[in-house]
Amino acid sequence: MKIFFNSSMPRSGSTLLQNILGNNPEIYATPTSGLLDMLVGCKKIYQENPAFRAQNEEETKSAFLMLCRYGVEGYFRGLTDAPYVIDKSRGWAISWAFLNGFYPEPKIVCIVRDLREIVASMEKNYRKYPEKWDISQDGEADVTINERVKGWMNKKPVGSTLKYLKDVIHRGYDKKLLFIRFEDLCIDPDKEMRKVYEYLQIPYYRADYQNIKQVTSEDDRFHGRYGDHKIKQAIAPVKSQSTELLGSYICEKLYEHNKWYFDYFNYLK
Repeated sequence: MKIFFNSSMPRSGSTLLQNILGNNPEIYATPTSGLLDMLVGCKKIYQENPAFRAQNEEETKSAFLMLCRYGVEGYFRGLTDAPYVIDKSRGWAISWAFLNGFYPEPKIVCIVRDLREIVASMEKNYRKYPEKWDISQDGEADVTINERVKGWMNKKPVGSTLKYLKDVIHRGYDKKLLFIRFEDLCIDPDKEMRKVYEYLQIPYYRADYQNIKQVTSEDDRFHGRYGDHKIKQAIAPVKSQSTELLGSYICEKLYEHNKWYFDYFNYLK
């Protein structure tokens, strides 16, 4: 069994990628996964438990890494007989060094999207449920677009993921990852998915890009008002909605404050 990882920006097509790959009968694709959180919890016990700290560090380090390696494999063998697995969690990229310690040279795919469209997608989901009450970190209601955008950019899911991605690039892990732009995937899915398969080093499987069957399942009630993990069956270019939903001023500020992102991924002003 080979295990791959999907560590994408929010509202950028990570669920779509999982389902495109999951349409391949040889690949088991997870929904949003808590596997990394389990490993982090195990890591915390390993670091802090007095019994482990009292033992030979080199021996326990080797044992812990083997626990992670075979724990991950065992986890998936309990779910599937497929020869390939792709696990979806936004934290895999920033955890590259930890992951590489027990699963050498991990293959991590990262879907990115124009940041203005990511935030516009958040706003679109917000407007779907006007009867629901959003509370900001300081306990006040995020009643204006400016307040909502500021909140999303300063906390989960956008701000924290953007911060992690910047650190991934700063530390040079980006050279190990494969970045796919959501816009390119929607325009030419066959071309972009060939890049994915080449990077994963497995035989290409051409899915029916006009009829992608949803194979992942998760209850969006547990993700809150912004949970939206249903895909459209037909892949097609997505119309820009950022100016319409956010206004030109907010779009300009998003560009100015995050120019490194737009430059790195070749998004025009």
